[in-house]
Amino acid sequence: MSALRGLLAEIAACRECEASLPCGPRPVLRAAEGSRILLAGQAPGRKVHESGIPWDDASGKRLREWLGVEADVFYDPECFAIVPMGFCYPGTGSSGDLPPRPECSRLWHPRLLPLLERVELVLAVGSYAQAYHLSSRKRTLTETVVAWREYYPGVIPLPHPSPRNQMWLARNRWFEAELLPALRQRVAEVLGR
Repeated sequence: MSALRGLLAEIAACRECEASLPCGPRPVLRAAEGSRILLAGQAPGRKVHESGIPWDDASGKRLREWLGVEADVFYDPECFAIVPMGFCYPGTGSSGDLPPRPECSRLWHPRLLPLLERVELVLAVGSYAQAYHLSSRKRTLTETVVAWREYYPGVIPLPHPSPRNQMWLARNRWFEAELLPALRQRVAEVLGR
C-alpha cells in the first residue's frame, strides 16, 4: 500500500473530534499520487456528509462551472485532490455551516499535502483555506480575491460558490469578467486540456 493510500485509510478511520460533530465523523476527501490540482475548501455540508461525495451540492455545480470542467474530470483524483480544511461536517450555526474543525489542519494536512507531489495549482476556496494556503493574505476575503494575480499561477483564491453568495457575486462583477477566464485557462493548462 502506498503512503498516500495508507494515510487516506487512517483519515477515513479518524474519530478525533467525534464528540463535537452533530452527525458523527465521516471524513470526505479525495486524493491520488498524480493529483494535479489541490482543491482546498472549507468543510463538507450536510448533503455532502450524507452522500460522502465532495461538492455534491449546488455549490459544487457552480464550482465546476467556474472551473470549466465536467463532473468526470472534477471527480478524477488524478486531476483534482479535494482536501478541505475540515474533513467532516461541522454542523450548522446561526448564519450557515460552522467553521471547519481545526483538528484536520493540525493532524492531517502536514502529513497529507507533502504526498501530493504533482500538484501545480492550489484553489483556495474561502477564508479558512486562504489562511492556510496563502503565505500572506489581505484584510478580507474580497480583498484577497481581488489580489488574485499576486498569488497566480500557483494559487488562486476564490470565494465560496454557495448560492448564499449571490450578493457577493452581484457586487463583484469583475470576478466573472476577469478572474473566471484566467481560472479556466489555468485549470486547462495544468490538466493538459
